[in-house]
Amino acid sequence: MSTRRIPLAALAALLLCGGAQAQTLPAADHHQHVFSDQIIALIGPDSGLKPLPAKEVVALLDAAGIRRGVLLSTAYMYGSPRRQVADEYAQVRRENDWTAAQAAQYPDRLLAFCGIAPFKDYAIEEIRRCARQPGLKRGIKLHLGNSDVQLDQEADLKRLADVFAAANREGMAIVVHMRASIRNKRPYGAPEAQAFLDKVLPAAPDVPVQIAHLAGTGPGFDDPPARAVLATLAAAVERGHPATRKLYFDVASIAQNDTTPADAALLVKHLRQIGMGRILYGTDSAQGDNLRPKDAWAAFRKLPLTETEFAQVAENVAPYLK
Repeated sequence: MSTRRIPLAALAALLLCGGAQAQTLPAADHHQHVFSDQIIALIGPDSGLKPLPAKEVVALLDAAGIRRGVLLSTAYMYGSPRRQVADEYAQVRRENDWTAAQAAQYPDRLLAFCGIAPFKDYAIEEIRRCARQPGLKRGIKLHLGNSDVQLDQEADLKRLADVFAAANREGMAIVVHMRASIRNKRPYGAPEAQAFLDKVLPAAPDVPVQIAHLAGTGPGFDDPPARAVLATLAAAVERGHPATRKLYFDVASIAQNDTTPADAALLVKHLRQIGMGRILYGTDSAQGDNLRPKDAWAAFRKLPLTETEFAQVAENVAPYLK
């Protein structure tokens, strides 16, 4: 029998299970990162991070039986208000272009997103530039915590909506790390989630918006403010809030081996509210104590979901990857 039409993930599942009933493995990892030498130098030696090229990410995806991966540029780190960087915008362009070049080494496997610090004067210019680069045109990555976006401030909501609108005009998907700054103890809960739903999301009605880490940061689900945000977003999806029509959620680094039964039950409740068709598998960067793709999927499989639900999440592929 020909195997030409069997996806790599399905073949890997058959091999891993040795003829037993095969588990469906994720078709894509929607949340990965690569790290250049320069970004590691920026972060500093105390971070414990190391340069991480695409070939190492692909090896980890292979070990997990995952075919596709999304490399989310960390160029936004140059725009953090905690840093003063010489030739900042040049460094942002370089890091975004480097990430695109890494993905281009595996054109049938990897896709790169452009990293943007949303409140920088060059933010919309960089969105326009990335939209015209074949290797970066699919989407942007925002990290609201790193950029110290305050969702309780009207001015910040307006500026963030302008960035969403710019991405929407260019047809670029948006991956957003919503979790407000923990370091600065910024307000983050149901009111901020509602403000995001009502005042930011409507600015990007035509493109997929992916909420990273289920609105938290990880590793783990023990983050009460993030839980409140997730609960608000999940309820909005459930009741058909018009701004959620193209809203997706990735599960990167949330389910862990030590997730408690109570946390797992709450997490599953919200996943079901959202609907499994909107849940995207993701791992997060292969750095430090973060679970690697194979182990992260195994941890996710410990949640009290049905086999049908696991298969749905595994098979989901974001529109920007199609």
